[in-house]
Amino acid sequence: MSSESGLSNNPVPVPFAEALAVLRAAAEETRLRILALLAEGELSVSDLTDILGQSQPRISRHLKLLVESGLIERHREGAWAFFRLRETAIGFVEPLIAALEHAAPPLSEDRARLESVRAQRADAAQAFFARLAPKWDGLRSLHVPEAAVEAAVLDVLGDRPIRHVVDLGTGTGKMLGLLAPLAGRATGLDSSHAMLSVARANLERLGLSRVDLRQGDLHAPPFGRGGFDLVVLHQVLHYLDDPARALREATRLVAPGGRLLVVDFAPHNLEQLRESQAHRRLGFSADQVAGWLVQAGLCDVESRDLAPEDGTELPLTVTLWLAHDASAGIETAVPERAVA
Repeated sequence: MSSESGLSNNPVPVPFAEALAVLRAAAEETRLRILALLAEGELSVSDLTDILGQSQPRISRHLKLLVESGLIERHREGAWAFFRLRETAIGFVEPLIAALEHAAPPLSEDRARLESVRAQRADAAQAFFARLAPKWDGLRSLHVPEAAVEAAVLDVLGDRPIRHVVDLGTGTGKMLGLLAPLAGRATGLDSSHAMLSVARANLERLGLSRVDLRQGDLHAPPFGRGGFDLVVLHQVLHYLDDPARALREATRLVAPGGRLLVVDFAPHNLEQLRESQAHRRLGFSADQVAGWLVQAGLCDVESRDLAPEDGTELPLTVTLWLAHDASAGIETAVPERAVA
């Protein structure tokens, strides 16, 4: 569809021929049920098969028609394929979905099975995360509480509108849970399907089912240049062999006038973290990261240290870096939020 993002309060009118093609694609029972389900968030073929009680080939045929019509989009996550409403179609489709009777079959039954699928997904994610929790709890015990880090993130970002945020190396989706409610659109990228499953379950539990989660390498992120006015790398750089390269790739994603936020550790001497936590780098100085950001093409780098309070024995200092794109500013109007 040629209209701009359906998140806009004033979407561009849809040409008659395109509207007719879209309505024809939606005018079938299973496909309309699929659209109603995808309005709740992205789902896999397996999810839709379980919810709708139809064979995978049949569901796949309907999905193919909806993709071809421009109503939905598909993205791969390892061996899995996930589907979601296409952003450019949301403004056209959502009024149609909202007008349906959701309290009666078949949509009420579909919604009940959707909740069951989400519960199973949450249980699987929790079981995976439970195996990692002791390691992560050990790391969290070494620095200021996460609540203090999150408060500092919100403080340095201020009240400037966020149109589209991407969290690179999103892990469990912690930063997306914090920032998605403040943004028009939110996207998370991680190389691990298992971690994305955890993030998906965590975000759904927060009611943020419309966050876009993608599998990919942050050294080669699968996004176009300048697509995000806020790019975040939260506790990612210390896992990387070449953090400077990751920052160059992240900078490529920053929209004109946008910002890039890095959260990581200041230099420390806890060598045991290389073995117990797979850390490749033992922290970064404020000047080191600032220098990489400037070399990547950003400017006005601010940094803030969250050091342990006096009298505590916490050995790690968390540092925040916020850098700015120097080119012309972006629009400041925030579109209607689509993540809640």
